[in-house]
Amino acid sequence: MQFTSIAFILFFTLVFGLYWFVFQRNVKQQNILLLAASYFFYGCWDWKFLALLIAASGISYFLGIKIGGSEGKKKSFFLNIGLILAIGTLFYFKYFNFFINSFADLFHINNKFTLNIILPLGISFYTFRIISYFLDIKNKKLKPENDILVFFNYVAFFPSMTSGPIDKGGLLLPQLRKERVFTFENGADAARQILWGAFKKLVIANSITPITQNIFQNYEHLSGGTIAFGIILFLFEIYADFSGYSDMAIGFAKLLGIKITKNFAFPLFAQNIAEFWRKWHISLTSWLTEYVFTPLIIQFRDYEKKGLIAAIILNFTLIGIWHGARFTFIFFGLLHGVYYIPLILNDKLNKKKKLSKPLPTFREIGNILLTLLIVCFAFVLFVSPTLTDALGMYERIFSFSFFSIPQFVKVKILGLISILIVIDWLNKDQDHGFEISRYTPIVRRVLYLFLIFMIMYFGVFGNGNFIYEQF
Repeated sequence: MQFTSIAFILFFTLVFGLYWFVFQRNVKQQNILLLAASYFFYGCWDWKFLALLIAASGISYFLGIKIGGSEGKKKSFFLNIGLILAIGTLFYFKYFNFFINSFADLFHINNKFTLNIILPLGISFYTFRIISYFLDIKNKKLKPENDILVFFNYVAFFPSMTSGPIDKGGLLLPQLRKERVFTFENGADAARQILWGAFKKLVIANSITPITQNIFQNYEHLSGGTIAFGIILFLFEIYADFSGYSDMAIGFAKLLGIKITKNFAFPLFAQNIAEFWRKWHISLTSWLTEYVFTPLIIQFRDYEKKGLIAAIILNFTLIGIWHGARFTFIFFGLLHGVYYIPLILNDKLNKKKKLSKPLPTFREIGNILLTLLIVCFAFVLFVSPTLTDALGMYERIFSFSFFSIPQFVKVKILGLISILIVIDWLNKDQDHGFEISRYTPIVRRVLYLFLIFMIMYFGVFGNGNFIYEQF
């Protein structure tokens, strides 16, 4: 049941009606409805893994109370049990076959232990929620949640279940405890954000997907120029797809009176790689910064810039591993870590550059294009199933065929991408890409009708899957 499907619209309409018109004065009843809706939503994907989600929630609820109520070695014991169970479950479903096959290939063993393991939907996202919950209790940033209904909703909240954002307990748990209030202003802003997310997914991402799939699946027979064009298209595809999902998730949560984590902040206008990652998949990068990068920096503080470089490379390698069990993902993360080295050596890691208004300068445009260029270079690894495929793509890109005219260039696609860039640019200082409350009612209505027309006329409704559901 995808956000862009008729089934989800009917489902959410029913939940919204019951939530605000039947149970609006009773937080407990609203939470019961939310949990039932979340489990129904998850069960529609694969009901067999619903038991795993419930079990993970129940065990984590119990362990959280034990961690918070213990001291010394006992606290460490319960914390370690929780982390081992959470990370172990994620490892089994996401990485077990990868390590078994890699070990067998390394030592030329006839592997008989590969299992047909299906990756449960959203397991990377809700596992990271659980881990951060344990660590925040251990670090006394958060008290254990005693209301089991609130905690189960925290783990399974359906708008952000399948592809994030990765919400921390400090943000979501207090909202689930208290009364929620619906306002017209919040409802209108939520609807705008959902509409913008639907436009990015249905019109931009889904229009590009058939082209990039054709290029990547047949790269051996295509020119370097065509492959490079495909990688550039993929940048816009994955941005429109993932940020479109995030916009809709945030909007649907907002309609339920709940604020979840912002996941994108106009990364297409980043002027260096550090700024790009501060604006791209924010919930994952902030999670890893708090729970991985910061502890590493403390451990490596005596090594100064060398220690900072090592911490960043390890952190980004973990980002690559988080995406899945492939060597290409590992090198994708590692390469992004290497990109940081010039910034560190020149003491420019934390320098933030504000874009000029109303248009960027030539220097800013150059910085933006260079940043997107190195991001696209790394995306070759992201889209390649094997290192052999990645090397094959790089070989063709860096051949004389790079200078040939790319195939599959369509004016319609370039026009749609231009609309995305222009609207993003006009709203780059706002909370999201379609925050237009500052305009007059007439202008707002024209823009609403324009997006609706674009979705109805150019929308591709056959592909409802989002890219990050596979992670």
